[in-house]
Amino acid sequence: MSILVVGGAGYIGSHMVKQLATSGADVVTIDNLSCGYRDAVKYGEFVEGDLGDPAVLDHVFNNYSIDAVMHFAAFIEVGESVTDPAKYYRNNVLNTMVLLDAMIQYGIMHFIFSSTAAIFGEPEYTPIDEKHVKQPINPYGASKMMTERFLADLSRARDDFRYISLRYFNVAGADPGARLGQDYANPTHLITRALKTALGIYPKLQIFGTDYPTDDGTCIRDYIHVSDLAQAHLDAMSSLLAGHASSIFNCGYGHGFSVREVVAMAKQVSGVDFPVEETGRRAGDPAELIAGCDKIRQQLGWQPRLDDLETILSTAWAWEQKLEARGARRE
Repeated sequence: MSILVVGGAGYIGSHMVKQLATSGADVVTIDNLSCGYRDAVKYGEFVEGDLGDPAVLDHVFNNYSIDAVMHFAAFIEVGESVTDPAKYYRNNVLNTMVLLDAMIQYGIMHFIFSSTAAIFGEPEYTPIDEKHVKQPINPYGASKMMTERFLADLSRARDDFRYISLRYFNVAGADPGARLGQDYANPTHLITRALKTALGIYPKLQIFGTDYPTDDGTCIRDYIHVSDLAQAHLDAMSSLLAGHASSIFNCGYGHGFSVREVVAMAKQVSGVDFPVEETGRRAGDPAELIAGCDKIRQQLGWQPRLDDLETILSTAWAWEQKLEARGARRE
């Protein structure tokens, strides 16, 4: 089978390209390199271009026999989505529609979409299952919710089009072989910033809010290892290609860790007692976000292999050390 990965030069997309290639699939990647890096695509064919450019899509669909498409080419920074919503709606919604139009034109009817727990907004209960009300509180989450709605409408309008949407919670970790990992110029993820602080790249790590209604007063998040998430995509694709119906699944482990627990593990794994500053809450940070993930385990048979905080931090630390050793900080 041949799979098109849109956004395959980014953090999650590059791990997906590896997972597909090592499972025996032929892989074609499209990426405009606005957020990803060419050297992250280590398998298959690479086409530099934008998913919103019909000429790029025509080139790929005319030259490669594609069985399914996986979409990772979204902008994901919540704060930026608030200050520049047009950028998010244009890329995350309109460009995705361009891609889907081209797929239909060329008869490619299997689609895996990267969605997000941000579509839920402030949780009314936890763990959050797939039926939880969708009330996104930022343009990023709203853009993903709009695309999910379009996919549902498209699949109802066309019996031959089927999709699976995977709603990520907190993706973390790196390829266990340290060949791939998170590589952002200005990362906002807690684990990445903690480990970069351990390396001395940042002078201190800030903890935003210590008065939440949790055991230690800090926020709790469900962290899923990026390799387990890639396996969830592989399972989703297998389900579609086997003829199963369109569906939506949450992707997490069903339990979480607090900010303090993550910081303590970062110090343990790195061996560095780096400085930490406690400061006030950030607007829009819920106390607890945990995935209800029974559906993906039962219906797709997904079995995570790296559900362990120390493993997540250790793989991320090995990657950060490798970046630092080769002087590969992104500016």
